[in-house]
Amino acid sequence: MTHHLVVTQNISLDGRIEFLDSWFDPSPQGQDVADLHEEMDRQGDACAAMLLGRKTFEEFRGYWPDHEDELAGASLARLQKYVVSRTLRDPGWQNSTVLPGDPLDEVRGLKASGDGDLVVTGSITLTHALFDAGLVDELRLFVYPAVQGRGRGLTADGSTIYDLTPVESRAFRAGVTLLRYGVG
Repeated sequence: MTHHLVVTQNISLDGRIEFLDSWFDPSPQGQDVADLHEEMDRQGDACAAMLLGRKTFEEFRGYWPDHEDELAGASLARLQKYVVSRTLRDPGWQNSTVLPGDPLDEVRGLKASGDGDLVVTGSITLTHALFDAGLVDELRLFVYPAVQGRGRGLTADGSTIYDLTPVESRAFRAGVTLLRYGVG
């Protein structure tokens, strides 16, 4: 049994995953997002563990523990979280483990040691490295109806991924579209 490594990203129409503008809200409200919330909750329930780079982990740790009344916050509180970092010593968040070694070796070990979805989100530098190393099994993109025009994208400059198999395409009332692909 092995973990299925899933990269899940919120992305603008022009392929940016770095949030430099306010096109993405981690806690959207209103009736138009109910179906989007349902899908995010379904994916959260199916997630065995989360893998994060240090910067994204620190952003999550600074936001989600104060929002455990929301479904995403409650899900993250219970979920096992792994943070790839050579500088962080104490994660300071429940159910969190620091992976201090070589990031790709640590991820290979994690993939071999568990079962279910091991989900990476945000963590741009880590995501780029995982794609380049061929460690990603599935790609899930929540495409937002916005064009940012700047910021880092899904892959590093010069990287290519051609072996993608469509799995699902679904539109939500808020204008967000989920695109799922098998990788490799």
